Amino acid sequence: MKMDSDLLHSPAVGLAEEEEADMNDWKLPLAFMKKRHSEKIEGSKALAQSWRMKDRMKTVSVALVLCLNVGVDPPDVVKTSPCARLECWIDPLSMSPQKALETIGANLQKQYENWQPRARYKQSLDPTVDEVKKLCTSLRRNAKEERVLFHYNGHGVPRPTVNGEIWVFNKNYTQYIPLSIYDLQTWMGSPSIFVYDCSNAGIIVKSFKQFALQREQELEVAAINPSHPLAQMPLPPSMKNCIQLAACEASELLPMNPDLPADLFTSCLTTPIKIALRWFCMQKSAKLVPGVTLDLIEKIPGRLNDRRTPLGELNWIFTAITDTIAWNVLPRDLFQKLFRQDLLVASLFRNFLLAERIMRSYNCTPVSSPRLPPTYMHAMWQAWDLAVDICLSQLPTIIEEGTAFRHSPFFAEQLTAFQVWLTMGVENRNPPEQLPIVLQVLLSQVHRLRALDLLGRFLDLGPWAVSLALSVGIFPYVLKLLQSSARELRPLLVFIWAKILAVDSSCQADLVKDNGHKYFLSVLADSYMPAEHRTMAVFILAVIVNNYTTGQEACLQGNLIANCLEQLSDPHPLLRQWVAICLGRIWQNFDPARWCGVRDSAHEKLYTLLSDPIPEVRCAAVFALGTFVGNSAERTDHSTTIDHNVAMMLAQLINDGSPVVRKELVVALSHLVVQYESNFCTVALQFIEEEKNYSVPSPANTAEPGNLTPVRDSPAIPRLRPVNSYTNIRAATTARLNKSLQNLNLNEEGGPPAFSPGNLSTSSSASSTLGSPDNDEYILSFETIDKMRRVSSYSSLNSLIGVSFNSVYTQIWRVLLHLAADPFPEVSDLAMKVLNSIAYKATMNARPQRILDSGSLTQSAPASPTSKGTHIHQAGGSPPMPSTSSSSLTNEVPKPPAREQPAPRPPYTPTLGGQAPHSHQFPRTRKMFDKGPEQAGEDGDEPCGHRNYISVALQTGLCDWSAKYFAQPVMKIPEEHDLESQVRMERQWRFLRNTRVRRQSRCITQKGVSRLDDQIFINRNPGVPSVVKFHPFNTCIAVADKDSICFWDWEKGERLDYFYNGNPRYTRITAMEYLNGHDCSLLLTATDDGALRIWKNFADQKNPEMVTAWQGLSDMLPTTRGQPSASAHSLARRVSIYLDRSKQGGAGMVVDWEQETGLLMTSGDVRVIRIWDTDREMKVQDIPTGADSCVTSLSCDSQRSLIVAGLGDGSVRVFDRRMGPNECRVMTYREHGAWVVKAHLQKETDGHVISVSVNGDVRFFEPRTPDSVNVLQTVKGLTALDIHPQANLFACGSMNQFIAVYNSNGDVISNIKYYDGFMGQRIGAISCLAFHPYWPHLAVGSNDYYMSIYSAEKRLR
Repeated sequence: MKMDSDLLHSPAVGLAEEEEADMNDWKLPLAFMKKRHSEKIEGSKALAQSWRMKDRMKTVSVALVLCLNVGVDPPDVVKTSPCARLECWIDPLSMSPQKALETIGANLQKQYENWQPRARYKQSLDPTVDEVKKLCTSLRRNAKEERVLFHYNGHGVPRPTVNGEIWVFNKNYTQYIPLSIYDLQTWMGSPSIFVYDCSNAGIIVKSFKQFALQREQELEVAAINPSHPLAQMPLPPSMKNCIQLAACEASELLPMNPDLPADLFTSCLTTPIKIALRWFCMQKSAKLVPGVTLDLIEKIPGRLNDRRTPLGELNWIFTAITDTIAWNVLPRDLFQKLFRQDLLVASLFRNFLLAERIMRSYNCTPVSSPRLPPTYMHAMWQAWDLAVDICLSQLPTIIEEGTAFRHSPFFAEQLTAFQVWLTMGVENRNPPEQLPIVLQVLLSQVHRLRALDLLGRFLDLGPWAVSLALSVGIFPYVLKLLQSSARELRPLLVFIWAKILAVDSSCQADLVKDNGHKYFLSVLADSYMPAEHRTMAVFILAVIVNNYTTGQEACLQGNLIANCLEQLSDPHPLLRQWVAICLGRIWQNFDPARWCGVRDSAHEKLYTLLSDPIPEVRCAAVFALGTFVGNSAERTDHSTTIDHNVAMMLAQLINDGSPVVRKELVVALSHLVVQYESNFCTVALQFIEEEKNYSVPSPANTAEPGNLTPVRDSPAIPRLRPVNSYTNIRAATTARLNKSLQNLNLNEEGGPPAFSPGNLSTSSSASSTLGSPDNDEYILSFETIDKMRRVSSYSSLNSLIGVSFNSVYTQIWRVLLHLAADPFPEVSDLAMKVLNSIAYKATMNARPQRILDSGSLTQSAPASPTSKGTHIHQAGGSPPMPSTSSSSLTNEVPKPPAREQPAPRPPYTPTLGGQAPHSHQFPRTRKMFDKGPEQAGEDGDEPCGHRNYISVALQTGLCDWSAKYFAQPVMKIPEEHDLESQVRMERQWRFLRNTRVRRQSRCITQKGVSRLDDQIFINRNPGVPSVVKFHPFNTCIAVADKDSICFWDWEKGERLDYFYNGNPRYTRITAMEYLNGHDCSLLLTATDDGALRIWKNFADQKNPEMVTAWQGLSDMLPTTRGQPSASAHSLARRVSIYLDRSKQGGAGMVVDWEQETGLLMTSGDVRVIRIWDTDREMKVQDIPTGADSCVTSLSCDSQRSLIVAGLGDGSVRVFDRRMGPNECRVMTYREHGAWVVKAHLQKETDGHVISVSVNGDVRFFEPRTPDSVNVLQTVKGLTALDIHPQANLFACGSMNQFIAVYNSNGDVISNIKYYDGFMGQRIGAISCLAFHPYWPHLAVGSNDYYMSIYSAEKRLR
């Protein structure tokens, strides 16, 4: 929408008024702006979930190799005096060397057992090379594919060598013997983890990597060249999965500080809390904690694994902090591998972070492979120091006086930090550091409720948050919590699980395995639970039973069906929707559930939802009933009866206002078709025969010039714009749009795209090809189907209920025929697929032998139900005449030229000026004799393959699309309510613009308009204008011709857009309305077959898109409009020469739109006024007109609930829609003697009815009095008329080729006969005219293609 600069700078006159007008705009409801209109109905792209550990591992064996040789120091290290002596917290010199060695070994094993009690431990104390080899090979043998740990303490032997050797002893301990790391790798195999506690340990890590690389190369050589000597040797194991932890860099010595243990690295890895507290006391800052000594630390009460004790709490905090540091610093995949795959490895790495911090303070840098980024400076260590400080400061009083231990505030503070992140943060930011801590807190009952609440709020941020939480490792925790019986956790857990399953549905198996589904069944059955939580529970259950038999069985036993049926009538629409989806999924291809449903008469209970006010709920009910009949199990008479009942109930939705529902309906009926295939084949053959023997007197068949739009050969005519929803417009109905044309030609040259039976072509070309639907052509063209639909009398659809069952198949076939002509392309495409699938099978079964002879294809085609013809492209651009033969299936294909081979299609070259005339029939067959898709041969002959082709291919994305709701943020305020959002600002701007237009136009109309003949716009329209409509607030005008809409900017005089409306060839646009004109405008078009289409994104740079379309009036089949109604005045016949409508005698379809209530009144060549509620997308009322002629004009007033209708017999009828169908007609005026051109109801509280007939008599009625209060006479022979709602003007267009503008007193203020400045050319016969709702502008369209706009004189404007 363009900002008009002059409007923006106009002075703000009458501010109070402006505010008030704005308020009204804010209050107006918006139509067709829900998610189902703005989004594609499909699920979100599934994110690849990497959180599941593909290869969980265990460290099953541990080799503890200690080379201490107590009492003898190795020659290459000069020790200080005093020196660090403790090994595993034991002073080796305090006992005999042998005993010391054994005690240290036993202690080391105990320290490791704290972390992994179940492993097999083997000590090797001061060993020889052979002992190490024997130990390693036996451990690897027992461990098979699991992980083995090798712990090496080399404090009693020389340092590792640059050649990659570590040292052990000879038998008599007289020599140090080198042991090559290469050998160690061979014995240990993979996966393994190595811990080296010795000086220069970094050398080992380097050598290890070099040897590993060498092995990889040897493996490659052996793989490429089997005769190579390397290939003859046993293959060395690959070392890819090996982890190493080393105490220091290659050039560093271990610290010798006597206050520290000698095996500082081992202490950090195996007794982290003990060493961390000692190290804390050795810092200067420890003097700030009075009374704490090293002796006191030994006496800290409690056990490491009891979180309620001081020692246990410190251990818990330590775990949380190291986990958090790792998660925040490491790349995700490395974090998963080291911290989530193996419990022992995770513990060692957490403790390794502490080792890095402590040893770096003594100039030692521990090394790991894979290498970690430095973590010793991470801010979380300060939180650790504080926690230690708080704990230690309580020690003296706890130990001496026995006071109670005060728990650390650490976890509560971290949760607060997380909460701050959640509430204060912006959209795009780093993930919260505290996420792993939230995980730890779930273990504690004290903080659990708060942690779950915050976790839920975090998951609500979107799928990325769920993925993050799963990668931290949240899954096992929330799974375990489902065993808790605490009621207060229920809402939180249900919310969290709904979020998880919306993003990763593969968790269904875990839930059923752990009996988690029972938790949600109990939530669903709990009537005290709020509806939203039951909705989430039923969503979770719907995921559990989705395509998962184990889940279906478990939930069936858990009484899910009865639970769901009880909640079908819940007032909460989302709950009703998901209950229906859940039912549909539990009995999908699962017969026991279907029979359980039959016993509970589930299908009958679902019927009530078919008339639910919410389209999504109706949709879900159709889905559930569809899978109910779509079960592949054997059929009994009982179940067939049920299927028939369901089918007839579903058939009533044939004219539902929502395309989402009708799409689901096609799929539901397709299940039935697959189930009763043979019956449907019989029906199909019957219809095909009937259609061949019946010539329909429809406008499509008569070569009457009125039905073909005049050929447009003026170079000014541009191409049509392609339209998003119409990429697959039926070629039969009208010319292809250029975009699809070019695509088609690309296919031509490159051979056809291969179509598998699974994706029957949606190119919907109308021509038929002999052979299977694998070809990109349909057996039944759109025309054929349309003709069948009109052949089979339509009256029967209204009395669908109560038909004898043998004709159920016929009825359903008719419903599908009707849906194949649906105005919404996606619906008709689906229905075309179903019909063609059956037609294909029926014709194949009926005539299996004949194969198309590629030698000749003449008009007498082989015995197949189609007779083939091709369109020859006529270079002149004139449309070919439809053939009169109706023997063929595709009844509008002209005969090919008289020669054996049909002409190949010439490549598409736009004719002069590049125009694509509408009525131009582009050839629509593919090359006749290409060999077609590769697999056509195999699939074509297998009926079993075909059964799948229809059932697999057909599905709507409804369930997945509905599930997206749970993946998206629920708690965030939507953009439109956020006062700062872009959406809101744009809306505010539009409302200010509206107020200005209203105010400025009021100023003009109040002064009074004395002339209206200043031509402000003239242009040649691409088609003959049939309806014009001004946009109420911007400078755009929509001009419709027979089947397309052109948009002009009348201020700038330029064309904004031109696109095809998509109506079939024998129909035309007869009415247009702007919906939501005050805000995001949509355009409604009505055609004379009763179809309504709604468009968005027009007149701007985007491609026009169809928002929705439906059959507004069902009984307006174009065949019913033969002659003008007998009661029409003779003048009407005379006028008819100029009126497009005369050719078909009817009024077409007329509509009136009420923005305030969202109601749409529709009528026309029918005997009712049908009212649609656009919010519910359903028909709310049929008001019988009580007349025998068509309705020609509608006008309504929401304040008074009145509807005024002008009729073809000259009567004007007033209805009050609050009353019942029999008494709602409150007044009938019969003063006009002829066709009423317009009836208008003024919107004021005591507004009059103004009506005009073709005779030119204008009558004013007071709705409460039976006679007119005023009559004015204008020109006779009116063809068009409009009344200005604000300025009390009316304009008449007559057959005498001029326009007269009158004021309310009946004085002519302007007579317009000539186009201004167009060489004084006379105006053509007026085809349509319309006033702007506010400005004094009059738009006029005439039969000579011109569209002009006249306005009051310049000084007024």
